[in-house]
Amino acid sequence: MATFELRFKDMIYVDDYIKAEKATYPSTNQDYILVTLKTNDSDFEQEILLDKSTAIKFAKTLRTEINKITESEVNNG
Repeated sequence: MATFELRFKDMIYVDDYIKAEKATYPSTNQDYILVTLKTNDSDFEQEILLDKSTAIKFAKTLRTEINKITESEVNNG
């Protein structure tokens, strides 16, 4: 079985990244999305836990913001 980790690297600081993965909280056995952010300014990773509905809303918001960038580039170019 392949072992890999998907990280989204910062466009300027190559050692900075963000990653997202499904995880399960041990004591409650509840699934959630774990978002990890690593920056050059710190020696540790910052973790954010999102429940499913919050993760869905975040994904929709991210898509909306991406569309704003795309529309802006089309209108300017």
